[in-house]
Amino acid sequence: MKYNMNFVIMSILFSMSLFFLLLFIYFILFNKSYLIDFEVFNISGVSINMCIYMDWMSSSFMSFVLLISFVVVCYSISYMGSDKYSSMFIMLVFFFVLSMMLLIISPNLISILLGWDGLGLISYCLVIYYQNIKSYNAGMVTAMTNRIGDVMILMGIAWMINFGSWNYLFYFSCDDKVFFIIGVFMMFAAMTKSAQIPFSSWLPAAMAAPTPVSALVHSSTLVTAGVYLLIRFDYIMSYSFIYNFLLLVSVLTMFMSGLGAIFEYDLKKIIALSTLSQLGLMISTLCLGMTSFCFFHLLTHALFKSLLFMCAGYIIHGMKDSQDIRYMGSLINQSPLLGIYFNMSNLSLCGMPFLAGFYSKDLILENILMFNMNGLIYFLYFFSTMLTVVYTFRLIYFSMINSFKLMSYHCFNDQDYLMLFSMMVMVFMVIIGGSMMMWLMFMDFSGIILDLFSKLLTLMVCLVGGLIGIFLGMYSAMSMNGINLIYYKSILGEMWFLPYMSTYLINKIPLNLGYSYVKIIDMGWGELIGGQGIYNVLSNFSKNSFKIEEFNFYISMFMFILLWVFIMMMF
Repeated sequence: MKYNMNFVIMSILFSMSLFFLLLFIYFILFNKSYLIDFEVFNISGVSINMCIYMDWMSSSFMSFVLLISFVVVCYSISYMGSDKYSSMFIMLVFFFVLSMMLLIISPNLISILLGWDGLGLISYCLVIYYQNIKSYNAGMVTAMTNRIGDVMILMGIAWMINFGSWNYLFYFSCDDKVFFIIGVFMMFAAMTKSAQIPFSSWLPAAMAAPTPVSALVHSSTLVTAGVYLLIRFDYIMSYSFIYNFLLLVSVLTMFMSGLGAIFEYDLKKIIALSTLSQLGLMISTLCLGMTSFCFFHLLTHALFKSLLFMCAGYIIHGMKDSQDIRYMGSLINQSPLLGIYFNMSNLSLCGMPFLAGFYSKDLILENILMFNMNGLIYFLYFFSTMLTVVYTFRLIYFSMINSFKLMSYHCFNDQDYLMLFSMMVMVFMVIIGGSMMMWLMFMDFSGIILDLFSKLLTLMVCLVGGLIGIFLGMYSAMSMNGINLIYYKSILGEMWFLPYMSTYLINKIPLNLGYSYVKIIDMGWGELIGGQGIYNVLSNFSKNSFKIEEFNFYISMFMFILLWVFIMMMF
């Protein structure tokens, strides 16, 4: 029964992915888009309508999300095979995809909020899937950070009452300060979901989830929901405040995450920081007005990053749940097919020519060179690109090239053909997906005009980064597994202390206030003048009143006896 349900879900996902791919080709070739508005129900003259907006962007994104979901479900059958509740896991993933689809096709802030909240709730359930204290903490940080974005969308819904409808597509031409305020709310909502500074700490923490969750949720759906929302609200980039602020924040996020990944030894956290860096690249590209290039990189990134997470899951599975790259080595000899997949996805991340990542990253970086911008932005862009290549080649050296380790030699078992088959689908897409989307999306591309040095700059930065990454990996491996780098890691590799600021700093003041309240008010003055104090006062008053009444009774009885004696003596 369990496998039949998995097969049904896989069939639905794959067939819907093909359908939306054909729909995307139709929309892009004929330059069409449809706004479908239908009545859900009518009560006492009040009509509740549902809006669906279908264009080449929403259909292509849904096609990619459904394809990755199909591969992840196929992968999970084997990866979660020994889990008692694997059917519940598959259903959670399926409902997550439904929430993402609702978000993608909605031109209405109310239905966007439903999809947005569905993503947050189900991602929380998936992050705490492994029942331990680390997962609970990570899930709470994830849920609370995303809750800020939910509140921002709610405030945007309240402000859109000024327009008369929640269909934001109708009001882009309104040159109004109200729409600027809504744009600020959407910007902060996207920053929380896409983990930009200062909300970056939740993404590496969410790696406590099972690896198939990371392959779907933290590569192509949840984290890119914020980018997709900004793409839909790209009109707000015409405001200079939003443009300058978001550009600086996103470029600094690229730089910070690349710097942190160089000193990290946890396999999944390195890939999570890589995702953070690419999200910064997407949002900064969007700030510069290159909306279609940003969306193109969002699609290609989803392909190679989901493959990279699945390769990481296969390695962790083979290494008996060890995620430390210092215990790995020469895995390409243990599993040549895995080595091909892993290196293919890593090289696509670096921008290896003719892989998926090359078409989008090279296009973005060369277009940036044609802009007239601040020198700091140029420096951070290309230095962050170099850092991407550095930590990627360092990871390749530690896991694939380095000498055999005890764990990698004795634990690795390369016999899981279902996982390898599902990854093969993604490898095929990594090879042809970038060029296919490039031909379809940019058929009327105007071209790039650069001098020789600017044209070769991206290639030179990548070559230098690869050499530094190999040397850094060799140095770390030789210097007692990186003991000498511990001081640099404590300063540069802690994401500029954002995890501490978003957990301990926020919790310390309320917890200290709560402790002081309990000790001073609740158990101190509260006891003295509160309920306990009033009880003692009333109790003492009652006792004294009783004593007075008792004393008065004795006096009255004594007077009565005296009166009785006096009367008897009179007679």
